[in-house]
Amino acid sequence: MEAKAVARYVRIAPRKVRLVIDLVRGKKVDEALAILQFTPKRASRVVMKLIKSAVANAEQNPDVDIDNLYIKRIYADEGPTLKRIRPRAFGRAYLIRKRTSHITVILDELT
Repeated sequence: MEAKAVARYVRIAPRKVRLVIDLVRGKKVDEALAILQFTPKRASRVVMKLIKSAVANAEQNPDVDIDNLYIKRIYADEGPTLKRIRPRAFGRAYLIRKRTSHITVILDELT
């Protein structure tokens, strides 16, 4: 039985989130949470919260053993980019792209 959780419009660039999710892909949930707890990246807090949400979703099914859950799939897609303009010298404008992410995690039971 799979459990899924999605965080959308997270204000972190997907490239930065992928650095964190590559650390926990394929690991058991308790091991992944331990890794994320000591990872000094801003995205690690978001990913940790998302994994806990997926575990809570899995708890809704009485057949699932929470201790045997592992991260089957986890990925970060690009969300909409917020565009801001910064004034520069000689009347020019500089475009600032504030990128967002859609992060998805799918948990499954070890067999």
